[in-house]
Amino acid sequence: MGKMRAGKRDEGAERQRPENKGNALGATLVTGGGGFLGGAIVRQLRGRRLRVRSFSRRRHAKLEDMEVEQVRGDIADPDAIREACQGVETVFHVAARPGVWGPYETYYRTNVTGTLNVIDACKKEGVSRLIHTSSPSVIFNGGHMEGVNESAPYPDAFHAPYPETKAMAEKHVSRAASEGLPSVILRPHLIWGPEDNHLVPRILARGKRLARIGTGDNLVDTVFIDNAAEAHLLAADRLAEDPLISGRIYFISQGDPIPLWEMVDAILAAGGQPPVRRKMSHKTARRIGALLECVYTIFNIKSEPPMTRFIADELATAHWFDISSARRDLGYEPRVATAEGLRRLEAWLRQTGLHQTSPP
Repeated sequence: MGKMRAGKRDEGAERQRPENKGNALGATLVTGGGGFLGGAIVRQLRGRRLRVRSFSRRRHAKLEDMEVEQVRGDIADPDAIREACQGVETVFHVAARPGVWGPYETYYRTNVTGTLNVIDACKKEGVSRLIHTSSPSVIFNGGHMEGVNESAPYPDAFHAPYPETKAMAEKHVSRAASEGLPSVILRPHLIWGPEDNHLVPRILARGKRLARIGTGDNLVDTVFIDNAAEAHLLAADRLAEDPLISGRIYFISQGDPIPLWEMVDAILAAGGQPPVRRKMSHKTARRIGALLECVYTIFNIKSEPPMTRFIADELATAHWFDISSARRDLGYEPRVATAEGLRRLEAWLRQTGLHQTSPP
């Protein structure tokens, strides 16, 4: 898959041989292949016996076990990502700077500059298709979003650097598609499941301190990790078959919105913890968030505040999306139901010792 110069390549990577060369996706690259979603995409690609390369900052033992070629580098380094794209036909661009707090520059560097580097590398290396992972937060305006489809506009203003920079990245991918790079943008919402290193750990770690923000009956979409990963492969398959879907955006979820706090309680139960009992109004949460943002900024506190205005708005509002376009164009169906996903999550939490066997 080409000689690596800019990125650091693990010894023994050449031992991997091309497999199933007739598959339409060909050799694949997953940026952020060592992460939660990226790793799940890699597993499904390897399940097809495809040749897979991962690009991330460090080596991951789980990828080595799957015989995945690993290239280490900084996605903000255009030479490193171009080298990683050599000999690749399909790129899944998953790497991103997540979260709701931190310097704008760090988000821009990864989410915007990194995406521009991926686009440029795809063009220069003749990549056949790009699947870009985005987020529904790019259209969040602070209010309720109920049954929203892909025609919803970007908001006039953003309240956190993550959605702002991800929206900018989306626009660059859309522009690249209009200029001839076959691309599809996916917006999976609140991904969770075994090996989650973001949403589930945050809920479990804060379980004792959580309070229900708002009325508590706001419906939200989520998506189980295996379903989110499969949607990426389906998008790549469909793009290989039908270039006319290039440039399109798709929401991805379980297709079954439920009350947000019911889902939070279900994740807590999977971890052996009791449900959330405390309550707080949306207005109070916003005031606390504004105060904490001010304090953290003034004193240059690096950690994430326990509450921000953006978090308060997300926890108090409905946000669920119409996935009929993904069903129609990609053949997407959430094959793992939420109840089954929760069973798998609990089994994983027990296996890893994260399940609290004696609730407080």
